Amino acid sequence: MAVVALKDGYTGEVRDRVENFHGNWVTYLHWEDHLSFCAALAFPFPPDMPFGALLEEVLPTYYGMHPDWANIDWSAVRWTLDGQDFTPDPAKALKDQGFHHKSLLRFWTPGLKGPADSCS
Repeated sequence: MAVVALKDGYTGEVRDRVENFHGNWVTYLHWEDHLSFCAALAFPFPPDMPFGALLEEVLPTYYGMHPDWANIDWSAVRWTLDGQDFTPDPAKALKDQGFHHKSLLRFWTPGLKGPADSCS
């Protein structure tokens, strides 16, 4: 991801290079339409981690406290990976599904937008 500095001539050490994460890739996750989570969460995942581990372990740990979590129809969830529509395969590794260092995985849960469709 290229970054343009606002100040001409700026130079500095890039600290979020993949080499700084001990073999892991930073991956951003965001549950859209749920404002309790105002921004994507960042995780250092191994590229060989299966997507199923993300579904079964990571997402429930960080989003499971939301009242909508128990009502998700996983067959209807819409996913995007780095801005492109995405259909995950739980058995495949992240690296085999197009993830890379600093990927953004977003998901929408149709019909669920927080308590009473409020700003949750």
